[in-house]
Amino acid sequence: MNKFLILFSLILNVFSVDAQFSRQDTLRGSITPERSWWDLNHYHLDIEVIPSEKKIEGCNTITYTVLSNNDKIQIDLQPPLELTSATQDGQDLTFLREEKTYFISLVKNQAIGKIEKLKVCYTGLPREAVRAPWDGGISWKKDREGSDFIASSCQGLGASVWWPCKDHMADEVDSMKISVEVPDHLMNVSNGRLRNIETNSDKKTKTFHWAVKNPINNYGVNINIGNYVHWKEIYQGEKGPLDVSYWALAQDEDKAREQFKEVPLMLDAFEHWFGPYPFYEDGYQLVQAPYLGMEHQSSITYGNKFQKGYLGRDLSNTGWGLKFDFIIIHESGHEWWANNITHKDMADMWIHESFTNYSESLFLEYHHSKEAGQEYVRGTRTNIGNQKPMIGPYGVNYEGYPIDVYYKGANVLNTLRTVLNDDNKWRAYLREVNSVFYHKTITSDDLEKFSSEFLEMSLENFYDQYLRDPRVPTLEYYFKDGNLHYRWINCIPDFDMPVDVVVNGESHRLNSTSSWKKFATSSTELDINPNYYVGKMKSR
Repeated sequence: MNKFLILFSLILNVFSVDAQFSRQDTLRGSITPERSWWDLNHYHLDIEVIPSEKKIEGCNTITYTVLSNNDKIQIDLQPPLELTSATQDGQDLTFLREEKTYFISLVKNQAIGKIEKLKVCYTGLPREAVRAPWDGGISWKKDREGSDFIASSCQGLGASVWWPCKDHMADEVDSMKISVEVPDHLMNVSNGRLRNIETNSDKKTKTFHWAVKNPINNYGVNINIGNYVHWKEIYQGEKGPLDVSYWALAQDEDKAREQFKEVPLMLDAFEHWFGPYPFYEDGYQLVQAPYLGMEHQSSITYGNKFQKGYLGRDLSNTGWGLKFDFIIIHESGHEWWANNITHKDMADMWIHESFTNYSESLFLEYHHSKEAGQEYVRGTRTNIGNQKPMIGPYGVNYEGYPIDVYYKGANVLNTLRTVLNDDNKWRAYLREVNSVFYHKTITSDDLEKFSSEFLEMSLENFYDQYLRDPRVPTLEYYFKDGNLHYRWINCIPDFDMPVDVVVNGESHRLNSTSSWKKFATSSTELDINPNYYVGKMKSR
């Protein structure tokens, strides 16, 4: 009966999802027929940014491999931007716009296995960011001296808010060139390495040419334009010398030089826990931006006002959150969890945010102590809502994921580590995930199956409970006739997870399920290891 009710609930959920999302959400969030037949190889994004008009114009040359026959290709670009032309082999192509999506009709036969190029050009005034990075677009700001300070941010909203692309997470481009023309008194910082700067004397502009050698997700591509100063250092990491570059407004150089000293400490901790920094070929950059910050690949943006914590606040209320700069640590953690390992579908946002949120506690553990890290992650529980499952609907542009993918997700991972009870294996697991899924896009199912196999644990019910059900499993218990009676409630029917408790001053592991079990004891008090994210309820 319980299985039937779960199935019925899932069916109802499918219908509610269909009603909740529009065709545009489906075009953005699914692998449409016009997307599935071609595989991205390379982008050359070549644009001019015109601050005086808040305008962007230029072209994107898309190189792709043909996987199956088709004569239509989907390219995404959001209003008020608009495509002005599409060409292949010098031939003009016709296209049809459907709100945020263009369907381009191809003339040339698309032979399976062939590598082809498509050039699309565009122009317009891109959406201005309302509250970057959460409500993103282009931030057209000024620094304190009145100079232009401009940046992109588009997670969730989509890269197509400022440039034409295949705007879906499942297909990362293998490499990319980014050419950005700006007024000659400004600089542009993008992803990867700066190859050269071209002076356009006739226009009083400069073009900054950047190259990315590694696969990159679409929202990870960025532009940062301002009056920057630049310095760098070499970090001796697990894979050898890593080029580390810093970009800050000239007026903030002294503060930035001091605050950015945290980067090598971050690299020490995260290479220990997660394995080598994933983009040695492209280097690591930390770039000051006119908003809080974002995990743009190899070009982490920073706007935490040179303070410890989150804009000077401790999100855990334990004191430990003021031991590090939240934006440097959190956004850099995404280099492993979002940029190296990327979810295929927005529904699986927990992969990005749960592990990255958890990485904050691992930074503290590496530099302070295990208890410091665990006290921090436990402290963030006050931010958990438990109103919606962490995994959302698939195949649509789902931006409604709950805040729980951050704080609850981190506590779920800490719970799993506690169940495992083997810190060496836990570290090996985190490193192996980054090795097995190196530069890959994955699903939650991929990660769940790998975790069960590597950790040698049956985790199906664990993930179903914590990822697909918003409730917090609760240990119901009572003492009677010299026994502790216990079971899980507020959970899925088959939930089973061991839990470490203290009775009579001694620690015991109870193999609890949703059916009553008992444990012989003369005690009448029970404490649960606080690193389990569970509730407890004495029923009698």
